[in-house]
Amino acid sequence: MIDSPGLTSSDAATRLAAFGRNQIERQSGPGAWILLARQFNSPVIWLLAAGCALSMLLGESADAVAILAIVVLNGAIGFVQERRAERAIVALRAMTAPRARVRRDGHAVVIDATTVVPGDTLLLESGDVIGADARLVEAHSLKTNEAALTGESLPVAKSAEPDPVDVPLAERRNDVFMGTAVAAGTGTAEVRATGMRTELGRIAHLLETVAPSATPLQHRLAAVTRTLVYICLLLVAVIAVAGVARGLPPLDVLLSAVSLAVAAVPEGLPAIVTIALAIGVQRMSARHVLIRRLAAVETLGCATVICTDKTGTLTTGTMAVREVWAADQRATLRAAAACCDAEIHGAGPSGTGDPTELAILTAAAAFGIRRDDIERATPRVDVHPFDAARRWMAIRRTDGVLYVKGAAEVLLPLCVGGAAGASDAQAGLSTRGLRVLAVATGRGAELQDLELLGLIGMADAPRPEVIPAIATARRAGIRIVMITGDHLVTAGAIAMELGLLAPGEDATGILHARATPEDKLRIVRQWKERGAIVAMTGDGVNDAPALREAHIGIAMGRTGTEVTREASDMILTDDNFASIIAAVHEGRGVYENIRKTLVYLLAGNASELALMLVAALAGYPLPLLPLQLLWINIVTDGLPALALVMDPTDADVLARPPRPPSEPMLGGAQWRSVLGIGVMEGGLILALFAWLLRERPLGEARDLAFTTLVFAEVFRAFAARSGSRTLWAVGAFTNVRLIAVVVFTVLMQIALHHSAPARDLFGLHAMRAREWLLTLGIGLLPVSVIEVVKLLRPKPEQVAGVNRPG
Repeated sequence: MIDSPGLTSSDAATRLAAFGRNQIERQSGPGAWILLARQFNSPVIWLLAAGCALSMLLGESADAVAILAIVVLNGAIGFVQERRAERAIVALRAMTAPRARVRRDGHAVVIDATTVVPGDTLLLESGDVIGADARLVEAHSLKTNEAALTGESLPVAKSAEPDPVDVPLAERRNDVFMGTAVAAGTGTAEVRATGMRTELGRIAHLLETVAPSATPLQHRLAAVTRTLVYICLLLVAVIAVAGVARGLPPLDVLLSAVSLAVAAVPEGLPAIVTIALAIGVQRMSARHVLIRRLAAVETLGCATVICTDKTGTLTTGTMAVREVWAADQRATLRAAAACCDAEIHGAGPSGTGDPTELAILTAAAAFGIRRDDIERATPRVDVHPFDAARRWMAIRRTDGVLYVKGAAEVLLPLCVGGAAGASDAQAGLSTRGLRVLAVATGRGAELQDLELLGLIGMADAPRPEVIPAIATARRAGIRIVMITGDHLVTAGAIAMELGLLAPGEDATGILHARATPEDKLRIVRQWKERGAIVAMTGDGVNDAPALREAHIGIAMGRTGTEVTREASDMILTDDNFASIIAAVHEGRGVYENIRKTLVYLLAGNASELALMLVAALAGYPLPLLPLQLLWINIVTDGLPALALVMDPTDADVLARPPRPPSEPMLGGAQWRSVLGIGVMEGGLILALFAWLLRERPLGEARDLAFTTLVFAEVFRAFAARSGSRTLWAVGAFTNVRLIAVVVFTVLMQIALHHSAPARDLFGLHAMRAREWLLTLGIGLLPVSVIEVVKLLRPKPEQVAGVNRPG
């Protein structure tokens, strides 16, 4: 075939017109304006936009500007993230070869790879990026690196022998694929597919058809927003009916109703959520996790299934000698090192050459054996390089010895000595998922009358820190599913060593070997259909579609391709599965902090609504002025909420099962807490206001009610840190920021009463010591009641079947 003239230029031009250019195409997606509009198609945004418009109508321009800024900021973040997702296809296109060497018109020429057509003859050599899918017609010690496409961790030996029909992609030895690289040797191949018809093009098509999943947090916040909309509409209706019944002017009634409805909306919620996620990003970065999409922080925290690749994630990604079956291990490793071409650098496994040989040389170095010493003492006389067809390598040295290593099934029949029990040993090593090499020596000119020195079992070793991480994940109720391109036996052995499988346990649903990109996508979709929150890890382009489909895609930072990183939501900078479990710990903490902060905010709004609504219905004058309400929202919502979302994550958060995907952000317990606190706190302030009206002017009664409500809400932030555990059980001094915020707020409130300009602005008076003691004492009542209720309430572990915090 080398002498074949290849295609003629005219044939190539005709085929190029028929099949199109050899490149990864990008389907036309929605325009930038449509993408931008999508960011505002959310119940949360609709509610905030309505609040902004109503605030402008009521003359509250400061509120309107703040809400508008939040809406615009969130829309911009979403727009940037969605545009970023399109870069996965761009990165996929970058993997294709820019140039290709082909035979045209009887000559070897280098052409633009996009003009390669089916029928072209590709000329391949070490270092080439293969420009199209092709079938080999000649191969000389040819090996290609297909890890990014198939997940095969080692370079694959190729052959010109035709493959059996329907052989899996990872086992095709007669085919080479676009975007993979030639690791060694030379070859000639006939192009059979170009562009989108290649394996790489098929993956690009899968990427185009997969839409990123909405996160559980987005679903839950949308549900909370819908509930708030119903509450707002109910408030407007109740106040409107009551006002009309009392004969008040309709416009005044409408403005009052709208004011209270707007007050019911925690307009700072999107900002608080964004800040909580940003804090999670910082904490995760310290755990070797780089977050590319903010919502991924919380999503990982509620994952119920983690689908993980094996090579480089659960394992080290480098071959290592695991066992040596030999009468003399040192002699066996020395003979194996004498039959190597690779070179190691220093004492570690890093070096240049075949990964199998690097593993042998690393093991030999542990016995003080170095290849350069062997080369100096006994230089080479003759070399038979490794060939994929014969599957062995031999080197004769000046000591007269022929050193041979190769596939055990090939060399064992050639050995006349030392082979007793070797077949059984080989079977045992293979059953444990090890790649077995035989090492032998001889004195003759050919491979005959060999003496077997031993067998070397090698494998990609598990990361030592992964075993306890998997155990932690299982205790946390997270199911681990291994999806790999390796053989089933190899994958099963690693799974048992890692604790994913117990001896005799059925691997169905836990272990998937020889998985194609479509298989990975199907597995993720099946778990999603069963209601699971799925995280997917990967490093090759074959993983990219599944990463996009999963609720959260996790790419490898060191070994991962740019395609995978662009398709992911987060990147492991150390390629370590244990870092995922550490990130799950932080993600769960982020969710808990968002939920308790939301309960705190809504309970404060509920108390203000209860106070104003009941006072209006009972015919009392307004207990609080609009400016005082604005001040309360600033000092009791903003700063304490920020301190709450920075709360340290509970140490036992991974001892709890994952949240059910159907669980709302605020369940019955949380809504009961919001309602109970609102009624208690609002009723307490209203009772104080009514009592003060009997003895004091309206201004002073309103002044004391205002300050007491500020103290009550800011002190209650301490109780908001946990719905079930007391302040002391949580750790009274573990959130220093919250303590500082409370102290600062109290001092600001005191300063408000003793600054003449502030008194005039807010309609206050300078309070006496007795009045300060009264407001502080009553302000401590709500937090005290909440803490006493926690003490009296049965603990979660005392209730059968409950293992979750309240």
